Amino acid sequence: MADVTERMLSLLSTLQTGRSFSGDELARRLGISPRTLRRDVDRLRGYGYPVDTQPGPGGYYRLAAGRTMPPLVLDDDEAVATLLGLASLAATGPATSGGIDEAATRTYGKLDQFLPARLRPRVAAIRASLETSPHEAPPVTAGQLSLIADAVARHEVVTFTYTDAHGERSRRRVEPYRQIHHLLRWYLLAWDTDRADWRVFRLDRLADPLRTGVHYAPRPLPAESALEYLRRGLHRTRQWVTLVVDAPAPRVLDALRYHDAEIDALGDQRTRVTLALDSWQWLMLNLAFLDADFRINAPPEFTRACRTFASRLLAATADPAHPR
Repeated sequence: MADVTERMLSLLSTLQTGRSFSGDELARRLGISPRTLRRDVDRLRGYGYPVDTQPGPGGYYRLAAGRTMPPLVLDDDEAVATLLGLASLAATGPATSGGIDEAATRTYGKLDQFLPARLRPRVAAIRASLETSPHEAPPVTAGQLSLIADAVARHEVVTFTYTDAHGERSRRRVEPYRQIHHLLRWYLLAWDTDRADWRVFRLDRLADPLRTGVHYAPRPLPAESALEYLRRGLHRTRQWVTLVVDAPAPRVLDALRYHDAEIDALGDQRTRVTLALDSWQWLMLNLAFLDADFRINAPPEFTRACRTFASRLLAATADPAHPR
């Protein structure tokens, strides 16, 4: 039989997803009998966790929301993942007062006091062994994220002052839909009530957000997800290019790690890449670092520019004794 503590942590982690689970589903997930499940649920209640139960057909187990909970309990892998996530987030800015990166920095230093005693040495060892390089990103405050998250959850109109990419300021009134984190930037997708259309806003360019108390009926989004809508807008003026590279997918992914590219392995040594580009020059530079053969499928003007550049390279490197 699995260690009781490990089993209890697995049960708690499953219930903390917020879902309702039937007894059979929970027992199957945890690999235990229904009788053991009932005993473990009683133990959780004894520790102070409010587990609601609905008996009979259609019954369920669910961790009740909105009540006082005991201190944070994480299993080993969750504690490590939390520490690494905080370290990564703390490295995304200058840790100025109020920034989400500054909050992550504070939490990073105090996480172990919320963990079971057996996990504290491991977390301390990982913290002592870890350094993270900075990835500067525009600052966003935890207060902004929380305010907009509450408005999204309550379908509440928000107003704010927005500074666009050209430095123009305007007052906006929107129905917030989703917050999106994409390539080290935070965005808000919302319905702009004055412009009667969907708009995407950079959260770092947003100031003085206010919840109005006015509620709205959610609208259908004209995309499968908020991220898809954002990416569609970001790529609107770019050219779509597909490459087949004679290199393994991990190597290609490493070369393009800071770019929004779809990478599919076609085998151990061939990879298909789909990406939207502003210029052919950017692609040539990155392909040079890959040092692998490749084939390009792109619009005619794109491929013509590549061929012209290739001709220049050949001319520049021709043997003087054997000119072309």
